[in-house]
Amino acid sequence: MSQTLENLTAIDDKLSKRHIDLDPGGYFIIYIDRATSLICAKHFTNIIDDRGLAVDPETGKPIPARGKVERTQCTLFSGRTAKELCVKILEETRPSPVTMFDHAAYLGREFVRAEIALLNDREYIQD
Repeated sequence: MSQTLENLTAIDDKLSKRHIDLDPGGYFIIYIDRATSLICAKHFTNIIDDRGLAVDPETGKPIPARGKVERTQCTLFSGRTAKELCVKILEETRPSPVTMFDHAAYLGREFVRAEIALLNDREYIQD
């Protein structure tokens, strides 16, 4: 059975709307630095409160999922490929900033998407 691109996109779009538990190890903002041809991932710490919301460890205020947030990252990771970036974050960094398997899988998928966008000179928007 052949899947059309539209069907596959619909599957991913639906899955992007599911509930996910937030990683107490923090979150990443992923982007492409075209000047250096690198995939970059800013890591930010957070605390998960009793409502399941990510809050800023310094202010105790919830971190909005959308919009501009004025925070300074703890670490900036970068790599030339998705694999290089995954190895740096998930294998070489101790303690690991990623504490949940689903978060690690998400990052891997996003890094591959960013790598494809970088190689094909396309825009990358984190899911």
